[in-house]
Amino acid sequence: MAGAAKTLTNLCPSFPFPTKPQNQLTTSHAFPSTRLRHRAISAVANAAQPPLAAATATEGQYRVDVLSESLPFIQKFRGKTIVVKYGGAAMKSPELQASVINDLVLLSCVGLRPVLVHGGGPEINSWLGRLNIPAVFRDGLRVTDADTMEIVSMVLVGKVNKTLVSLINKAGATAVGLSGMDGRLLTARPAPKAAALGFVGEVARVDPTVLRSLIDTNHIPVVTSVAADESGQPYNINADTVAGELAAALGAEKLILLTDVAGILEDRNDPDSLVKKIDIKGVKKMMEDEKVGGGMIPKVNCCVRSLAQGVTTASIIDGRVPHSLLLEILTDEGAGTMITG
Repeated sequence: MAGAAKTLTNLCPSFPFPTKPQNQLTTSHAFPSTRLRHRAISAVANAAQPPLAAATATEGQYRVDVLSESLPFIQKFRGKTIVVKYGGAAMKSPELQASVINDLVLLSCVGLRPVLVHGGGPEINSWLGRLNIPAVFRDGLRVTDADTMEIVSMVLVGKVNKTLVSLINKAGATAVGLSGMDGRLLTARPAPKAAALGFVGEVARVDPTVLRSLIDTNHIPVVTSVAADESGQPYNINADTVAGELAAALGAEKLILLTDVAGILEDRNDPDSLVKKIDIKGVKKMMEDEKVGGGMIPKVNCCVRSLAQGVTTASIIDGRVPHSLLLEILTDEGAGTMITG
């Protein structure tokens, strides 16, 4: 979408859209649509033109073609809320992080209403190590005692959240950072295994009032997955769960979970067996048949729950692919697995 992004600079002039290199007519994962990948550019200069003029005409037509292909998708999603859970490789790689930030800003510029939800496990582990506090996990969940909870709050709310807000602002949009405690956005309760896990919680209630006011004024909310219970005790909550509950409360058009895998696979041992689209009934059958397992189970459950509460579609996409958000929203092919109600 680099060409489309450059064409859209008049919509968001401070956003540093990347430029498509001249003469680069072949496409990669950035344009999975078969129509874009295989269709000849109609305005390629003839042999009599000087090389520079030919290159200029070709790149100009390339940008027009890409933007023309994007228009139906922009029209479909314009004015709609999308909730994106950000994590995994896309959070650890500076290049992928820049890709996600730029995608969010572009989508905001063309009229979508994005909400970003994040965790920050690697950053938490790094700071626990610096303070000589051991990171302990049980059944894949972080054991969060009082000392660890204090570090979790400091890192997620004070560091990771504000870094993301700063990056979005620098890219040309206006972001506002929130935790679940701000504006009583989220009320937490102890998780069922709280006796063994400590201050690990789940979402008891959502009040999206503060988010709606930000979204309606064209801000990008950036929400971290820390919330307090009725007594004010903070809890660490799974970011996928927070994203799903916020999407449901906002009546979002789409929930997108960025992951470190291609999506849901028909055969977990075959990376080429990606399931591009499936409904709730189908994905539940895959879980019953144990085709979905491990860390994918809570992500699928999160998607199914959000769909049951009114979200139109939920997608689990490959955050390792540059511009995967644009691929998922602005192309037919998508960038992972889309689950429908």
